[in-house]
Amino acid sequence: MGRAGQHGMATKKPKWVVAKEQAKKAEAATTVWLFGLHAVRDALMNPKREKLRLIVTLNALGKLEEAVAHSGMEPEMADPRRFPAPLDPGSVHQGAALEVRPLDWGSLDDVAIGAQVPRLILLDRVTDPHNVGAILRSAEVFGASAVIGTRHHSAPETGALAKTASGALERQPYLRVRNLADAIVALQGMGYLVLGLDGTAEVSVEDALDGRRDAPVALVLGAEGPGLRDKTKATCDMLVRIDAAGGFGSLNVSNAAAVALYATTRRPQGG
Repeated sequence: MGRAGQHGMATKKPKWVVAKEQAKKAEAATTVWLFGLHAVRDALMNPKREKLRLIVTLNALGKLEEAVAHSGMEPEMADPRRFPAPLDPGSVHQGAALEVRPLDWGSLDDVAIGAQVPRLILLDRVTDPHNVGAILRSAEVFGASAVIGTRHHSAPETGALAKTASGALERQPYLRVRNLADAIVALQGMGYLVLGLDGTAEVSVEDALDGRRDAPVALVLGAEGPGLRDKTKATCDMLVRIDAAGGFGSLNVSNAAAVALYATTRRPQGG
């Protein structure tokens, strides 16, 4: 066998290495189409957002003029009746679509450390982009440091998520980690109190925080229906519920996130 043959055999990579490299390359090439005036405007104004292609109608350009000028992009003009962006037919684009790369918010350590009284939201299999978008809005309003999902079985960054987030996606860190239980353990190691929301829990959010309101807190919410997985429940420090004024069923996950986050940030009267 010649040297070339020997060299080829010596350098052949295992299939799993090749697959991992291909997945990384595919992830780096991923782009997202944002749509709607609000989502597009906020992305154009975000210096951290890598922007590739902007398609607008004349009417939308009039409303986005300042943001387009700020971004330095050259917009492609489009006829509203034949809008060329590759969007789902049901997307309410309002005459504006922007192709971007997903944002990189860094690591769990980057977002979990630094705030004076940190608050995090962790999502266990919450796959609906509208729910995640609404949670990002609440997280921004109530000052959460980040929203954290999983790489699999959680909503990725999409145009629908961005539109529901109404601009919050550009400012509110949204991380997707490989393993939620590992992330919980890492946060506990940083001093976080990790509370899993469960409708059957005996302790309320407020009671769990009694005397510990200055502690870093991470709230873990599961998908509607199945709720938290058993492994997630077992890893949390405590399971808590939201006190309700009667037996009217459970809150939508995005509403539950807002109420629970508010409960962790407000001070009790006289406190």
